[in-house]
Amino acid sequence: MHSKLILPVVLAAQFVIPMSIAGTAIALPRIAHDLGDNPGQLQWVVNGFNLAFALFTVVWGALSDRIGHHNSFRIGVAVNGIAGALSAAAPTLAILDGARILAGVGAAAVLVGSTSILSNVYSGAARGKAFAAFGTVNGLGLALGPSIAGALVDGIGWRGVFLAQAAVLAVAFIGTLALPVIKPERHTAEPLLDLTLLRNKRFLGLCLVPVAGAIGFVTLLTYLPGALSGIANIGAGPAGLVMLAMTAPVLVAPAAVAKLVTTGRIQSTTVIYLSLGALVIGDLGMLTLRPDGSLWWIIAPMALVGLGFGLPIGLVDGEALASVPAQVSGTAAGLLNLFRIGGEALLVAGYAWLLSLFVHASMAGNPSADATAAGLPGFPDEYADAFHSVVTLLAALTALTAVAVVLLVRVRGKTMQPLDEAEVSSAT
Repeated sequence: MHSKLILPVVLAAQFVIPMSIAGTAIALPRIAHDLGDNPGQLQWVVNGFNLAFALFTVVWGALSDRIGHHNSFRIGVAVNGIAGALSAAAPTLAILDGARILAGVGAAAVLVGSTSILSNVYSGAARGKAFAAFGTVNGLGLALGPSIAGALVDGIGWRGVFLAQAAVLAVAFIGTLALPVIKPERHTAEPLLDLTLLRNKRFLGLCLVPVAGAIGFVTLLTYLPGALSGIANIGAGPAGLVMLAMTAPVLVAPAAVAKLVTTGRIQSTTVIYLSLGALVIGDLGMLTLRPDGSLWWIIAPMALVGLGFGLPIGLVDGEALASVPAQVSGTAAGLLNLFRIGGEALLVAGYAWLLSLFVHASMAGNPSADATAAGLPGFPDEYADAFHSVVTLLAALTALTAVAVVLLVRVRGKTMQPLDEAEVSSAT
């Protein structure tokens, strides 16, 4: 394949992943209306993808070294595309859940293959530009996912969300047929997952930063559209537009931070601390979303939550890898992404479970409880009470994680804390 075509193919396939994370939940009320509002099965439309994505990232990381990164990427695109088509055609929630789990498995292969292909094909300045484009596409997927999904749901129905994903992946798959062979040498002695790195306090603290983002941002990114429907009776299309207040900062913040840090105008740790504070304050601001209140009250909190997540993107990865010896940076990157993706999967699942629990507690015996928990309008006060309870817990948990980050990251004024000789030996 000509080198100019590799990057578009990789980015097209990768774009679907953040869209799946950010956009699927906005279709849940319509899915519940068509296929049923069983709370467990409905939650797995989102949770099935997230959990499979998190678990199989580690699996594909090991498998990709053995079968070749071009093959793992191609398989991932095919599996994810087939799963999208199956999702669009699903006649029941159970089949839709299975299709979304399959999509998560494929998405993990796409992510692993994407980064590996870019690392092996590009070098020097070209490599930096390729990864910058990769980060931008991920930001675009998160920022535009709810809006695109909302427009598709309003225009052609919830099945259109998955059809659009399948269509993009079908085009990307055609491109993968011409990918160059990329199969690195195997290093069987290297561990797949080395938890001894967590003895480095600074590295552990930096690993918790994306966990805080998962608590305070990704949970709301996934389920705030449902809250807008259940509390304010806002449809999928308008809800997607409202979500831009939260997702737009994710797109613009990383580039602005990179410029400020590289010119020495702000310290990286200061950026991280500001991001954590923004997440806590923004989550508490979500308490202003009420049935009798103006929607404008939550715009500023949404922007704060978006900034809290967007400010440290990319920055925290560089800081985390700088805090460990170079010879274990690959293992450290895998561990950091396990915290990030695994945290998102578990916390999104926990949010859905808690919200359903609180809704059912306030609507005991009411047959509409499941529909209300799914975001269908009709009982705005009950949904609002449950939502406020959950976001209060989110804010508290984010604050506790922030305290842990501050205590762990502060390392006597240094930006780097290498492992001691014994730790390096055990890690390698």
